[in-house]
Amino acid sequence: MIAASGAAAWVYQDLDGNIHSADVDNRIGGGRPVNASPGSKNILVVGSDSRAGGNAKYGRDLTTMQSDTLMVLHVAADRKWATVVSLPRDSWVAVPACDRGDGSRSAPHHFKINEAFAIGGTGGEVAGAAACTIRTVERNTGLRIDHFMSVDFQGFKGMVDALDGIEVCPRTAIHDTKAHLDLAAGCQTVKGEKALGYVRTRYSIGDSSDLGRIGRQQEFMEALAAKARTKLTSPNALYGFLDSATRSLTTDKALAGIKPLSALASEIKHVPGDRLTFLTVPNYVREVDVPADRANVVWQYPQAADLFTALAQDKEVDKERLAADSKDPVYAHTVRIRVLNGTGTPGRAAKAADTLRTAGFTVTGIGNAPEPTQRTTVRHPPGLRASAEVLASRLPGSAVREDAQAAPGAVTLTLGPDFDTLR
Repeated sequence: MIAASGAAAWVYQDLDGNIHSADVDNRIGGGRPVNASPGSKNILVVGSDSRAGGNAKYGRDLTTMQSDTLMVLHVAADRKWATVVSLPRDSWVAVPACDRGDGSRSAPHHFKINEAFAIGGTGGEVAGAAACTIRTVERNTGLRIDHFMSVDFQGFKGMVDALDGIEVCPRTAIHDTKAHLDLAAGCQTVKGEKALGYVRTRYSIGDSSDLGRIGRQQEFMEALAAKARTKLTSPNALYGFLDSATRSLTTDKALAGIKPLSALASEIKHVPGDRLTFLTVPNYVREVDVPADRANVVWQYPQAADLFTALAQDKEVDKERLAADSKDPVYAHTVRIRVLNGTGTPGRAAKAADTLRTAGFTVTGIGNAPEPTQRTTVRHPPGLRASAEVLASRLPGSAVREDAQAAPGAVTLTLGPDFDTLR
């Protein structure tokens, strides 16, 4: 009994000591969203594209910390369902000002969402990279992020190997030198380098987009979760899985330990398989709105806002309904906007118009409102409700109403003191 107890204690301390913690709470800053659903949890999961240590062979041309995969895991307050939302790394979003970790601070701007990890990690610390990523995700989703996890390449391979591999079924052969992958067509079990290459490959399969890769990653993670439920019954398999997972894991301080992670795993384990949903935020290629940009995607509104609002309120999202609602997007460039300044502060309309144009909207004119207003409003003539909703969904708290007297053929945005910028 003494020997067994000593072994258990050693295993516990060994695994517990593997986990790295990052003090992100003191770096995120103020102005964060409130938690609208106490009891639920929003966990930001980052697949780290670091080229340090064992990851160096995946490319030595990167000089900053990188995030290869970005997901938000929402665990419902009643623990009866959970949703994983993938955020494409090429999402063109507002990146707020962040501490770089080297004594300097970045300016707010628009760029790919995964740049936030690199900006905050300029000084080489995961805590700074995580803090800037959390600020960016919160800024664009309205979700309060409760916890953070970062997993690197090497740990992912170890977890798959501990499960004796995962079955994948590519329709065509894959040959990708960047992902170090040569894979025949058809169903087969992959592990080690092949498993990692499969979830990383992008340019040598399908449409070469990050969206296609996200789909493969989600399928792979679903299969991994299902196999872990049935496979991790022996002590050896469980230890191998946990050892790889913890060695590659960096979390916020509240999750940095076997006890809190085990508690979280236990909660997720009891979620029925058909109520663990994997989604990708609705989006379309930015080239539609900005012809010169062929490299990025933009989130589709109001569907993206509706998705994040539902999760913020702890409401389960119907994946099929979301897909149906996203079939016919209202592109930003088709939304014609007249901007009126109701704040009394000169220059606000012109500044807002520049922001709207950057987002791909068509600004038809600017001016001053007939009288000051305390709240930003979006008015539309009959027939332009859809366009008004696209705009309003990017302005949290704005009021929308139909107005027969509104300028024909355009949505009228009247700025109040509450106007900040677009979501």
